[in-house]
Amino acid sequence: MANFFKATNKKQTLGQQININIERLDHNGCGVGQYQNKPVFVEGTLLHESVLAKIFEKKGKYSRAKLIEVTDQSEHRVDAECAHFKVCGGCDLQHLNFDQHLTFKQEKVAQLYTRHNINAQLPWQPSIESSPWHYRRKARIGVQYNKAGQATIGFRQRATNQLTAIKHCPVLVAPLKDIFSQLKAVIQQLTIHSAIGHVEVVVTEQTTLIVRQLKAMNKADKQRWHDAAKKYNWQVVIDNGDNVTPLFEITELQYYLPNHIEIKFEPKDFIQVNHDVNVKMIEQAMQWLALKPTDKVLDLFCGLGNFTLPLAQQVHSVVGVEGLQVMVDKAKDNALTNKINNCSFYQADLNADWSSALWNKAGFDKVLLDPARAGAYQALEQLLKLSIPSILYISCDPSSLARDSELILAQGYKMEKISIMEMFPQTKHIETMVLFSR
Repeated sequence: MANFFKATNKKQTLGQQININIERLDHNGCGVGQYQNKPVFVEGTLLHESVLAKIFEKKGKYSRAKLIEVTDQSEHRVDAECAHFKVCGGCDLQHLNFDQHLTFKQEKVAQLYTRHNINAQLPWQPSIESSPWHYRRKARIGVQYNKAGQATIGFRQRATNQLTAIKHCPVLVAPLKDIFSQLKAVIQQLTIHSAIGHVEVVVTEQTTLIVRQLKAMNKADKQRWHDAAKKYNWQVVIDNGDNVTPLFEITELQYYLPNHIEIKFEPKDFIQVNHDVNVKMIEQAMQWLALKPTDKVLDLFCGLGNFTLPLAQQVHSVVGVEGLQVMVDKAKDNALTNKINNCSFYQADLNADWSSALWNKAGFDKVLLDPARAGAYQALEQLLKLSIPSILYISCDPSSLARDSELILAQGYKMEKISIMEMFPQTKHIETMVLFSR
């Protein structure tokens, strides 16, 4: 077997077939082996597998190869649930047994911490788990047209901007089971051709479609959308690039959190796509923070108040800060709707200087931050000057989390707890919660 994988002196060439042993998975879940002392990335492979692959890309420091055959497969390999898995770029890990997904994600976080000189034993806590399928309540479905004006409706292919036609997607919630065929039936009937850019779908108590309209809509096509909405029980909103307007009167969108908290939102607002994990995440955040009735809490990147309002029910007061004024206004409205009057909301660019902001004078006991993928490095540089005793960091990107954690630890904080949250089953995406204390 050793000779089977021994590199030859033959220089790598495009189209060359090679036998390679997969030694690790990168942070995207792509298998990596060594050939002629150069890393070779092979999509669709798993740790410790032996594979036959064909080189299709060469760079100075690495190559990429397409999987041809798995000659010695991992014990954790399974058949993908979805017929589109090999071409669709939406999922990365369907070929890996689901009970190994959290292990993979935890190892990726640990490796990134090591790269940022955090080598101590991490205080891992049990992960927040999710159903493997039918969890995603919001998605963007692409629409592309060929030269004949025929529409392809689906998701992007792996590593390209081209769409692959989707029939069914098992990660979408059950009400979206037939959404692709339904959309195709409507779009094929439109009189203004090549008019739709994409369709966003969001499911709460209703199914709402946000249709990106590239050309002015005529009366006939409005009627076709209206008829489809009635047939499929949709709410339809038209986004023409300047305005987002309901095609007809729609019911207000909302979702619910424990203790009867109602979060209202508009169709294009950000919400967590996995409702069940969102609820568990909020419950764990409150538990880890060990909230007291006397606590004053700061919630940075607060959005609609997803964390702010549950926190406010258990503490003296909460200040929520968000970059967009429109989101601040919606968070205030959600507080009023739920008759929660011990929280206040402010607009601020958290990556700019907010040292003189009025809300920065409250003397906080605890802080929760839930930034976007870029992380919160600039915000933390200012936040750490406040010496708040407890910091709870919710991260949707392990690379920025590891970078930011290095900064926090360098300022005298200790990592108390860390856990993975399976917000995006079947994908490479990693959501992490970390508690730091002074």
